[in-house]
Amino acid sequence: MAILQLKPRLMRGEDIAIGPGKADLLQAIAAHGSISAAARALGMSYRRAWQLVDMMNHVWAEPLVEANTGGTKGGGARLTPMAVQVLDAYRALDARVTKEAIASPELAVLSRLLQP
Repeated sequence: MAILQLKPRLMRGEDIAIGPGKADLLQAIAAHGSISAAARALGMSYRRAWQLVDMMNHVWAEPLVEANTGGTKGGGARLTPMAVQVLDAYRALDARVTKEAIASPELAVLSRLLQP
């Protein structure tokens, strides 16, 4: 049996506004309270995580992540209310795309055409 994996990506021009990796990063920031901890949890460099956050903060109507620099009280990051909306909508879209694709007659045809 074939396994279908679809992952939606919302584009704004050439930039991926949200996709599976950015959604996972937002979720990790919410869970860990910092960009660096989120990056470590995802096995990504801090620099790459920061680049993704910076891009997301510039392609949406409002920033998705608010970051505080370190210091005596330490840094941290949190999702904005807009980020929660974006993440919830993306996860719902992802679930719908997958559910509808799995139920499609085209997948049944393609599955039958694979080698057993």
